[in-house]
Amino acid sequence: MSHAAGSNRYYVPEPSIWPLVGSGALLLLAFGAVLSMNSIANGGLLLLAGFVVLLIMLFGWFGRVIGESEGGQYNIQVDRSFRWAMSWFIFSEVMFFAAFFGALFYVRVLAVPELGSPAQALLWDGFVGHWPTAGPAAKDSFTPMHAWGLPAINTALLLSSGVTITWAHWGLIAGKRKQLILGLILTVLLGVTFLGVQIYEYGEAYSHLNLKMTTGVYGSTFYMLTGFHGFHVTLGATMLAVILVRSIKGHFTAERHFAFEAVAWYWHFVDVVWLGLFVVVYWL
Repeated sequence: MSHAAGSNRYYVPEPSIWPLVGSGALLLLAFGAVLSMNSIANGGLLLLAGFVVLLIMLFGWFGRVIGESEGGQYNIQVDRSFRWAMSWFIFSEVMFFAAFFGALFYVRVLAVPELGSPAQALLWDGFVGHWPTAGPAAKDSFTPMHAWGLPAINTALLLSSGVTITWAHWGLIAGKRKQLILGLILTVLLGVTFLGVQIYEYGEAYSHLNLKMTTGVYGSTFYMLTGFHGFHVTLGATMLAVILVRSIKGHFTAERHFAFEAVAWYWHFVDVVWLGLFVVVYWL
């Protein structure tokens, strides 16, 4: 049962097969991951099949939502529910990164100083509880990644991308389609460049600084925080690319463009997280 956007009643879509397809994709991914981690035959094939089915589900489900939106099926109530949903999603992402920042705070401020205190001298004689450190049991030395190099370049890239997506938003509100498209192109290019610089940074850290996931607590927290952020940049750049294609096709108006706003919110969130990472992981 469905109702037009002009109705006062909430839009209810027709029954869809896509949630079932998505559940099947997650099942394939779970089995594929478990089999692959245990070196059991066909685990990789199941994992690949899961990703393929997941992509099919994403294209199909989001395509249907886009079609309903462009067809005028959604009213102000649906728009409000989308805004709340995106707000709660970003809040869950905030809590996700808060857990990792909390772990880093615990290690730097509480655990490492305690392990280097006189009370622990019998266990870890000679260990100095200063950050950065791989921990008292580490055997190999390493060099931390300095802030005023590649990380500073990436900071400039992401801050610039925040400006370009805002400029694109202004173009959308003003009805300037060329400004909207150009702003989105620049934002996607800046995001992809950020990822390229981060990949190069990882290569430098691994090859020349001996900074690896196995480099004690510093290496694990460094790669977990920056790696998950890189994954979120990848996701954000993918969403921006979709919004770019839709903008080229003439989607969105000055009054109705929440899909653009949702992606912009997410991208600004990614920017803010990186600023936090730059300060507490690289600088301090």
